[in-house]
Amino acid sequence: MMNRMIVGNLVHRPVRSMISMVAVALEVTLILLIVGLCMGMLQDQQSRAAGIGADVIVLPPGSSFIAGLTGSPIPIKVADILAKLPHVVKVAPVITQVSTAGTLEIITGIDLQSYEGLSGGFQYLSGGPFQGPNDAIVDDLFAQAKHAKVGDTIEILNNSFRICGVVEHGKGGRKFLPLSTMQDLTGARDKANTMYLKLDDPANADAVVDEIKHVSGMERYVASSMATYLSMMTPTKYPYLSTFLRVVIWISVVIGVLVIFQAMYAAVMERTREIGILKSMGASKAYIVNVVLRETVLLALGGIVLGVAFSLTARAVLAHKLPLLQVIVSRGWIARATLIAIASALAGALYPAFKAAQKDPIDALAYE
Repeated sequence: MMNRMIVGNLVHRPVRSMISMVAVALEVTLILLIVGLCMGMLQDQQSRAAGIGADVIVLPPGSSFIAGLTGSPIPIKVADILAKLPHVVKVAPVITQVSTAGTLEIITGIDLQSYEGLSGGFQYLSGGPFQGPNDAIVDDLFAQAKHAKVGDTIEILNNSFRICGVVEHGKGGRKFLPLSTMQDLTGARDKANTMYLKLDDPANADAVVDEIKHVSGMERYVASSMATYLSMMTPTKYPYLSTFLRVVIWISVVIGVLVIFQAMYAAVMERTREIGILKSMGASKAYIVNVVLRETVLLALGGIVLGVAFSLTARAVLAHKLPLLQVIVSRGWIARATLIAIASALAGALYPAFKAAQKDPIDALAYE
């Protein structure tokens, strides 16, 4: 009986019910998309770093684990020292440079032979390796996003380069230049800012890291296994990212609380006479509160379904229109967004519910 009455109330005021559900959907969509974009960028960076195929990474003293934000360059001759260490099979010197021209991106300068030796090589979808110092290799997602193909000219670090090859994504960067070219562009001749090491067995990574720290002159270098390096790519490790996510979630909660409060308060005021009839028939305060809160939960659940649908649709559209943007809508965050939406909806409905329960039945029946 109670459930039929609640559903009847929602159907009787379809516009208000739909507006309330859309507001909850906005709250859920905001959480899922913003969090999904942040987590997508982190996972994309993590998967591309893992795809390099290295077992140990060596960075200059004072370096950040964030790609492209390294300290002083490393002399190339360090690669020869590292190559002589036990268990080291291959050493690949790399230069990464952050570019802010148009969009924020990381340009990677590589020695093609050693870099391909880390993972078994690029998988070329078209074109091939560098043929000269002004050649560039790009991945398929960049080519798709920019409608670029082999032979096209692109601008990198204020210089023009010819695309010589398009490779499958997931091998570190999205744009690759010859190491010597990057050294000239960054003023770091005979230097690199990252050394990737391939070992005979990944299980020896910690032993090699310890060995590096005992090499004369390399005591202050930042060396770690790739497993450790990848594990640091979380929201809590990136400056202010976790704070940003908390702010977004709290803004979403405020939206949900205010909209549900307004909708349920207006509903209670409009149903003053109905509430009076219920109370005159013996309905308790708890019964009235229960009715209002159940109605709120139904609105919230409807909004959650809409919000998840909006988020999945937006993810599909972004994947098609902006393939470089990775959005992750995970089950874990859907569950969290669901709990947040229900909690904020109930918080917004508490005052209207208790307001309804406190109404005097005589005054309510006389209400026009």
